[in-house]
Amino acid sequence: MKLTIFGATGGTGEQVVRQACTGGHDVTAVVRDPTRLAFEAPSLQVLAADVMDPDAIAPALEGRDAVISAIGSREARSPTTVCTDSARSIIEAMRQNSVRRLVVVSNSGMHIDSQDGAFVRAVIKPVLGRVLRHAYADMRHMEELVQATDLDWTIVRPPRLINAPATGNYRTAINQNVPRASVITRADLAAHILHTLTDPTTVRATTSVAR
Repeated sequence: MKLTIFGATGGTGEQVVRQACTGGHDVTAVVRDPTRLAFEAPSLQVLAADVMDPDAIAPALEGRDAVISAIGSREARSPTTVCTDSARSIIEAMRQNSVRRLVVVSNSGMHIDSQDGAFVRAVIKPVLGRVLRHAYADMRHMEELVQATDLDWTIVRPPRLINAPATGNYRTAINQNVPRASVITRADLAAHILHTLTDPTTVRATTSVAR
């Protein structure tokens, strides 16, 4: 597939770029500072552009099959709109180029459902919600923005991310949380993100993933 990836210099985004190139995809990585992306591959093109400007990123979406956004705030405990604003810009650029498939990374911590244990529902997630309220508010608005579109979107919701090699051993759930979810490696998250691109059950759905 021909993929455009945003957030490619972040921990998850770089894993997506690496695995996409290794998997034979044609990848365009849109970054603010190309020097921060150390990975190189014949199938990788790096474009420097401001993701908040839809006209600036539109050329990177021309003729692409899908778009992946792994953008996240680096200031999780301060007010931010980076996820919402970048998603709005990406959606506009996709419409300019008639690209329909969009996968965005959010989080499972701000969502409480019947799959969570009683202690998680009553203590863990409420505490996280207070500590990370700004980041969660931004991601919640981003999710709402994406869900309101007519695109073929998927929202991927991981728990806490860790840096470790891929295990290939993770669990997923559609439109609900994964029971006993606590962590996932960024490498396994990247593998799942790429898997969703060809999984029709994830289209216009949320998918949770955890070790």
